[in-house]
Amino acid sequence: MTVSLSVAIVCKNNESTIGRTLESVAGLAAQIVAVDSGSTDGTLGLLAEHGAEVIETEWRGFVATKQLAMDACGCDWVLVLDSDESPDERLCGAIRSVIERDDDGITGYEMNRMTWYAGRPLRFVWQPEWRFRLLRRGAAEQAGIDPHDYVAVVNGENRGVGRLEGTLRHDSFVTIGEHLERQVRYARVSAQGLGERGQRGSVPRVVLSPAGAMFKQIVLKSGWRDGWRGWAAAGSTASATLMKHLMLLERSRTAQGESSGPNA
Repeated sequence: MTVSLSVAIVCKNNESTIGRTLESVAGLAAQIVAVDSGSTDGTLGLLAEHGAEVIETEWRGFVATKQLAMDACGCDWVLVLDSDESPDERLCGAIRSVIERDDDGITGYEMNRMTWYAGRPLRFVWQPEWRFRLLRRGAAEQAGIDPHDYVAVVNGENRGVGRLEGTLRHDSFVTIGEHLERQVRYARVSAQGLGERGQRGSVPRVVLSPAGAMFKQIVLKSGWRDGWRGWAAAGSTASATLMKHLMLLERSRTAQGESSGPNA
C-alpha cells in the first residue's frame, strides 16, 4: 500500500543503477517524477516499466534540474533521490511510518547515505553522511553550488528536522578509475561555481587541502578499517580536492593576468 509520497529523481543514461532505485520505492511511493536530460540507453524504458512521470529537458545544472523534479511532485511528502540511490528495507519502513504519523512539528527527515564500492559498503569513509531528503512538499528547496547540491528548508519554515533509521544505499561508482573521471568533471564545475562567487585559488590550498581531505577520511573517520577500499575511496577524495583547487587557482590567476611568482 502506497502513502502520500512523491519520489523526485534526475537522470541521464543511468540504466545500470536506476532499476534498483525504482524497485526500492515500489509499493511505497504514490508518484515517481523523473527529469531526464537525454538518455539514450535503457533508462527511459525502466522508468516506463515503473510508471514514472518523465519530464524530458536539457541539463540545467544540478541545483536547477533537481528543483524542477521537486516542483513537479504532487503528494504531501517528497523523497529526493539520485538515480544511483536506493533506501533499504529498514529505511523504507521508517519513511512509511513517519508519513503515516504525519507529525505536524516536523518539516522533514535526514537519512544516512552509505556508499557501496567493489561489492561492499564503506562503513567508515564518508560516514556518517546524513542527507536531508524526505520533506513536506513546499517546505524545502534545492540549494548549494554545483555540483554540490543539497536540500534546504525554506525561510519561515520553523518546524524541526528528524532522523530516520536505515540506510540510503549509494552505488556511486564501479571502479576508482570511473570515480576519478567523474571527479574531474565535478572539480571543473565546482571551481567555476566558486570562482563566479568571488573565491580565489591559492597555492597553500593546493598543498594543504588534499592532505587534509585524506587525513580526515583515513584517520578521523577511521577509513583504514574499510581496507583497501577505504584507502582507494579516501585517495579519490583527496584527488578531487586537489583538482578543484588547481582549477580554481588557474582560473583566479588567468582572470587577473598574474605572472608574478608561485605565491602571488
